Amino acid sequence: MRDYEQVVALWRAAGLSLSLSDDEPGIEHRLQRDAELFIVAESGGRAVGAVMGCYDGRRGWVNHLAVAPGQQRNGIGTMLMAELEARFRALGCVKVNLLISPGNGGVQPFYDAIGYTRDDLIFMEKVLRPAD
Repeated sequence: MRDYEQVVALWRAAGLSLSLSDDEPGIEHRLQRDAELFIVAESGGRAVGAVMGCYDGRRGWVNHLAVAPGQQRNGIGTMLMAELEARFRALGCVKVNLLISPGNGGVQPFYDAIGYTRDDLIFMEKVLRPAD
């Protein structure tokens, strides 16, 4: 949580869309479950890359991979993904999924280059608000 503000600023600078669960309590909850899958790359004491992974016992999920705009194409994203995949393997995970927002489609060649393939699915969601 000490990097929360820097990581959120990084996500925004990289053009990621943040959701309701990306607020401080949401990230704190995520860290209680999969802290070892939340990886922050730093340079000079500043966050220059981050990825938030989660493992549901069946599939690994990649959320919010971002590299600071001035640091992109320097291998940071590849390094973060390689480390996350190694941590997934250590947990016994055999398949990793990720979603790309339509507005962020320009990142697809990056994922293609590191071995991910497109799967045409219909994504659905429902926001569950806490009971009052």
